[in-house]
Amino acid sequence: MKAFSSLQGYRRTLRSAPTLTVWLRYRAPYHWPSMLGFLQARSIAAIEAVEAGEYRRTVVLGGHHGIIHCRPVAADQLAVTLYGLPPRVLPALVARLRRVFDLDAEPQRIERDLSRDTLMAGLIAARPGLRVPGGWAAFEQAMRTVLGQQISVAGAMTLAGRMVARHGVPLAPGLTGDERLTHVFPHPKAIASSDLSGLGMPRARASTLSVMAQAILDEPGLLRAGNDLHTWVKRLCLLPGIGPWSAQYLALRLRGDVDAFPLGDVALLKALRQLEPGDVKLAERSLAWRPWRAYAAQHLWASLSASQD
Repeated sequence: MKAFSSLQGYRRTLRSAPTLTVWLRYRAPYHWPSMLGFLQARSIAAIEAVEAGEYRRTVVLGGHHGIIHCRPVAADQLAVTLYGLPPRVLPALVARLRRVFDLDAEPQRIERDLSRDTLMAGLIAARPGLRVPGGWAAFEQAMRTVLGQQISVAGAMTLAGRMVARHGVPLAPGLTGDERLTHVFPHPKAIASSDLSGLGMPRARASTLSVMAQAILDEPGLLRAGNDLHTWVKRLCLLPGIGPWSAQYLALRLRGDVDAFPLGDVALLKALRQLEPGDVKLAERSLAWRPWRAYAAQHLWASLSASQD
């Protein structure tokens, strides 16, 4: 996908230290209710919260603990307020925020191509500008993905909250403003060296968490984009407990691969059968959505949320 070109820049305003606010631009349209709803459903207790249209979370950047508040504002901008973080971490933070909120997407191009398919045209009309949320950090997203294997989102977030409560790091003193935000996500060392059997999950999944944490410690760049999607997925599937669904889901959330598509996802199958009843094969049906299958998947997931409202 092309770079954001003339809209790449951001503005910043220094207020009373150590608070900093930046405004990040993006291409309209942007379906913020879906993005915020996605983040709220997957908020991990003690590190994240969504309230009144604003996403808040604890972060670690450049060795500093901090809190960020993110909210959409007028003129196609995302306003981000930082607490406790020095200005020098801004470049890294802005790059991460652009990925997490998919701010560099070209919705008109994506939706023009996907709308050639009748099913996708209807979903796009319901949620114009739908984005694919990215994972905040590689290790955190890896843990979320493993915790989410074959259970509901709510169940996975319960397990994630227990992990943070038992193995997370307390937020640095002096960072206040939201009593719900008390920890930062655990370090890989804490997970690799801990007995996770008490978190309330199958022993095999607890083992996969430890194996993944150790793999990232042994090779910090394990989850970075570098190889083509097929090679990257194939390599991850060599890890015990990581199959095609987990690898493709990580590619979608971490690498930002616009054509990543977790074929075995139960929710995708459910959404497709609700929208197109009959013996529809997801693998075959998804070919019509290339090369934007990640966005097609997000639309299908979002359709389930709407049907349950």
